[in-house]
Formats: sequence, C-alpha cells, structure tokens
Amino acid sequence: MTKPLAERPRPASTGQRIEVEIVDPRSAPEPSGWAKFRRRAAPWPMWDYELLRLEAWLSRNPPVLAVFREGGRVLGASVAMLCSPLRGQTFAPRVVGRWRRYAPCWAEVYLPWFSGHPAAVFLARVSAELRRELLRLFERRLVEYVGPGLLGVVYRALPVEIAREVTGPGRLSREIDPTTVLVNRWDSVDEWFASLRPPVRAAVQEVLDDAADLDITTGAGRTDLDAGELAALLNRHRARQDERAWREGQPTRIAGLRLDTRSPVPTAYLEAFLRRPEVVTRTYREGGRLIAFHTMIDIKEGIALPHWASLPVALGGRRRLYADAYVHCVQRMIEMGRPEITAGRTLLDLKAAFGFDTRTLLSVAVPRPVMDR
Repeated sequence: MTKPLAERPRPASTGQRIEVEIVDPRSAPEPSGWAKFRRRAAPWPMWDYELLRLEAWLSRNPPVLAVFREGGRVLGASVAMLCSPLRGQTFAPRVVGRWRRYAPCWAEVYLPWFSGHPAAVFLARVSAELRRELLRLFERRLVEYVGPGLLGVVYRALPVEIAREVTGPGRLSREIDPTTVLVNRWDSVDEWFASLRPPVRAAVQEVLDDAADLDITTGAGRTDLDAGELAALLNRHRARQDERAWREGQPTRIAGLRLDTRSPVPTAYLEAFLRRPEVVTRTYREGGRLIAFHTMIDIKEGIALPHWASLPVALGGRRRLYADAYVHCVQRMIEMGRPEITAGRTLLDLKAAFGFDTRTLLSVAVPRPVMDR
C-alpha cells in the first residue's frame, strides 16, 4: 500500500522539494529510481526490493521502505520494522487499517540480519543538514502512515555520522556493541596468517587440520542447497545464542515480551538469498550430515558475513570451526582486492585475535512526542 507523498518546501536557495514516500513491499510496486539508487548507495542484497517483499510476507514485524527524494531524485532510504507486542506468532500482519491504526506499536530502523550495517543510507553527496531534514520528515510521515498507535521510533546500529542527525532534546542515545571490521592491508593470506599471535596461529592451524576430513563445498549463487536444512540449523543456532544471553544476564525477553524483534529465518527468504550471485555459501558436512555453514556477501564495496551456524560439539559439531570460515573470508578479500570485511557485533575478543578492529555504532530512541522535532 502506497500513501500520498508528504512534501515540505526546501529553502529558496535550492528551489527543490523534498519528499518521503513510505511503501509496503508486499503490495506496492518497486519505487521509481530505486534500482539506480541501490547501485550507488545500497548495494547489499538486503536492500533488493524483491527480497524486502519476501521478508515482509514472512515476518511477524514486517518492514516498510521509506524512500527519500529531492526534486524527484532518490537521495536516501530507510527500512523500518513495525513492531507490536500483540502479534505473537502471527506472520505478515496488516500494517495499517481502520483498527490497526490504534493498536500500540513502535518502529525500528533496522536490518535484522545485517545488524552491523545501518538501515538508513544516503548518497555520498547528501549533506548532514539535508540528511537531518529528510530524517525528520521521515518521522513525520511515519506517524501519518502508522496512525495514533505509534509509540515512537528506534534507530538501531547507526554509524556516528548518521546518528548525530537523529539526536536532540527528548531523544535517548547510547553507544552499543560496535561492529567488527578487518581492513585489507595484506598481499596474501599467508601474510595475514603470519601477522597473528603465535597461540592464535597454532589454534587456527589445529582447526584447519581437524577440518581436513570434512566435505567442504563453497560457491556463489548456489542452487544445490536445501534451504530448509540450512534455515533449521541457523534458527537452532540463534536459539542457543538467546539462551546463552539469558544466562549471561542479557535477557531477550522481559515480562514475556520479546526484546529481539526478529522473526525466525524463513526457508523461502534464505533460498532466494543463497541463489544471488554475490552471495557465497560454504557448507561443512560429515558423512553427508550438515554440521555448519556460513554465508559471505562479496561486492566491490567489501565483504560481509551475515550468517554463521553450527552444531554444538555435543551433537556432532567441530570445535572452533568458525576459524576455517574466517580464513576463507580473508583469503577471498585479499584475492579479490576487496577493501574490508565486516563481521557483525558479536565475539569481539575472538575477532580481535584475527586482526579485526571495531567501528562505533549508536542507537537512538525517539518517543512519539518528539518525533519530527
């Protein structure tokens, strides 16, 4: 469903009009100019409109896409998940409607399976002043689109340069776990390996030797995979992480409400994702049984690691098998001449041992009374 555009005059010095268009990917056609904008500012596959459509149909908290324009040209965009504590296991709920407009919900500007990357992106030439104005207009449009039930918006995992544009009086900002980044500064994977501390090199070599008897298959755009098998392993892996977070005092639920607003990874979404030419999947099998896999997005802007899943050792997995995955990713980064690897916001100490640095991220919560102010 597409709502009428909200418009606000630009200062007389430009004579241009800025607009924010909010669309539901389940029912609206791809916005005009979207493909061109994606090539320039949002090349990661999570921004592909057909993948957004699949995600929206298979989510408890479906995303909408906000497209920011000036004079009709696309300058930026954001993905906002519309979250409600009342939906339970209902998938693809109606986002708006006569009664939905009064149901309590909040918006999260967030890429749920790409949390180290922002869900608000802009062309490089967009000034900080214009970014701020577009984001304020986005908030205004979000209130109009959702209705009186909207409690506020949370911008999750923003880089510093965008986060400063959504801060202000009444807005709550805090630094969160940073994302991990490995900048390409080696001529070969052997040179990277030699840069590791001796105990780390020994541990990685032990993993590589131990994995030598596994059936390891790697390829881009793979069509030979059972996406249901991979999705089941990934969702079980995520469930174990939730349990571990609870034991370590980082609950994913409070009073029965989920703090993690992501839905389970759907088989149909994962299948479409794995078939994309820029997605490389590496699977590990023992006796035909899948024991681990990881995905890697490989584009000229860099390499990213959105998914890793493995069986625990008690159920037949291998210890520290992720080390093989990192060696594979570093090798590809160097061979393809990519500028960096980004690897998410977890296991910071482990990744630091592999040479990763961190990049600061902030989250900003904007209660309804101060939205668009």
